[in-house]
Amino acid sequence: MVERVTVSDIPDTPNPTSHKREVDEAVGATAFGFNVLEVRPGEQVPWGYHSHPEHEELFYVVSGTLTVDTEDGPVRANAGDAVFVAAGEKNRAHNAADEPAEVVAVGAPKDADHAVIEEACPACGVVGGREYERVAGDDGPQYVLSCESCGAETLRFGAGPDDE
Repeated sequence: MVERVTVSDIPDTPNPTSHKREVDEAVGATAFGFNVLEVRPGEQVPWGYHSHPEHEELFYVVSGTLTVDTEDGPVRANAGDAVFVAAGEKNRAHNAADEPAEVVAVGAPKDADHAVIEEACPACGVVGGREYERVAGDDGPQYVLSCESCGAETLRFGAGPDDE
């Protein structure tokens, strides 16, 4: 089987970034994840500081700048740079620059992409995971993340805008 898609035609997927196009889903890939993201200034790529116990990640910066926070400190990646995150390594990627970044995120194995969020809750300070709920929003479905410890809302987002 050979599949071709136009990435800009793939609908946005709910994510904290402005655009997330799940290319792997569009072409039927089963062994690896492949996403194209637009990360505007101040946005983060995953749902929080996290690790994937059995899943590797690779971020390739097409344009702009991406910062990947790790246990060893931040790793700044500019256009043309790639950042590899081994299975089990804690990380959070975000755009700390003044211009949008286009990023390709690849992960494998695809069926082991379960993320364990491990960050401090802004309300109670407990380091722990997040629960999420899909709710109806004014502009379509939204995801609400809440602290597993105290229940405080920590993040709310929906799919990015399909119109630029």
